[in-house]
Amino acid sequence: MTIPKTLAAGRQYLAIPGPSVIPDAVLQAMHRAAPNIYAGELVDMTHSVVVDLRRVARTAQHVAIYIANGHGAWEAALSNVIGPGDRVLVPATGRFGHGWADMCAGLGAEAEVIDFGRASTFDLDRVGEALKADTAHRYKAVLATHVDTSSSVRNDIAALRALMDECGHPALLMVDCIASLGCDRFEMDDWGVDVMVSACQKGLMVPPGVSFVWFSDKAAEARAGLARVSRYWDWAPRANPAEYYQHFGGTAPTHHIFGLRAALDLILAEGMEQVWARHAHLARAVWAAGEAWGQEGPFRLNISDPALRSHAVTAARIGAPQGTALREWVSSQIGLTLGIGLGMAAPDDPAWHGFFRLGHMGHVNGQMIMGMLGGIETGLNAIGVPHGKGGLEAAAKVLGES
Repeated sequence: MTIPKTLAAGRQYLAIPGPSVIPDAVLQAMHRAAPNIYAGELVDMTHSVVVDLRRVARTAQHVAIYIANGHGAWEAALSNVIGPGDRVLVPATGRFGHGWADMCAGLGAEAEVIDFGRASTFDLDRVGEALKADTAHRYKAVLATHVDTSSSVRNDIAALRALMDECGHPALLMVDCIASLGCDRFEMDDWGVDVMVSACQKGLMVPPGVSFVWFSDKAAEARAGLARVSRYWDWAPRANPAEYYQHFGGTAPTHHIFGLRAALDLILAEGMEQVWARHAHLARAVWAAGEAWGQEGPFRLNISDPALRSHAVTAARIGAPQGTALREWVSSQIGLTLGIGLGMAAPDDPAWHGFFRLGHMGHVNGQMIMGMLGGIETGLNAIGVPHGKGGLEAAAKVLGES
């Protein structure tokens, strides 16, 4: 019998934490001729998208749309409320907290980072100490990452808001939900968030290229107090346009709007509570497999406490160079793409090759998760990484729970 060189032919499974798997309905919605950008269907569709973006973010407040990735949303949000010389507080729990802080520096602001490492959540006592010490209220904002895509930690935003209120600090609470929106529960208004940023390529299941900033009346007042705001990043005309083109600062991202409309239809038809419950259940299956594999050998989930783990992404380690070897084997041999261990070590550090990440966000279901986990276990066996037995059985047991 002839043994094939690879079993990777067929539809590839992109199991990275964004861009996520794109539903066929989204692809089909985008596969069409360009529309009129001045009147008609596209204009009406944009108005409906704005309404439903509020529903997904659980807010009745303002939303601005940008033709940009998540980094663009970071800069857009900062440009409307932070000026040169302003100071912000950044509790960082992975690479992306540091990234947002660096964006502040690029705008001439001062970012004070409290680094909590790559495997833990905020220490609210330390954040509280910093807020209480700021008696002059120099901090204009606290920049928090809900889920850090690199470490896979999920931070308690409601608790951070309660801490800020307890301290009586007037800073804006600004939250990065790029990895978490549409996957982990997020309640913008109930949690007292002033500014939230996200993008379309993760839980919203659309190809990269569009991002969003939701903002409160308090944040709008802060924007009005700035001496100047970049014409392109200014959220005021985008959230309250006098003419259609102002939604986007120019030509509309036509096909992204079609795709986003289809994605929002899928999310809202399922219902936000069910979307969150599905992601939570699938995440527990991933963790069950990982914990079983970790009973022997080097396999470890990056976040040890399940209460702090994201429902969208899971970071793991098996030691260098096996992390890279596993990713390369499952990609070339069975058509499964896993995420790199982003930010867990410097790219020129050999330890970088010991990490990888699993994306389980957006358009995923039980059989897809079992396929991903089966691919990982097959890869662990193929490259000779010692691991505990029963990973797939543990995941299947979780998925079978009603």
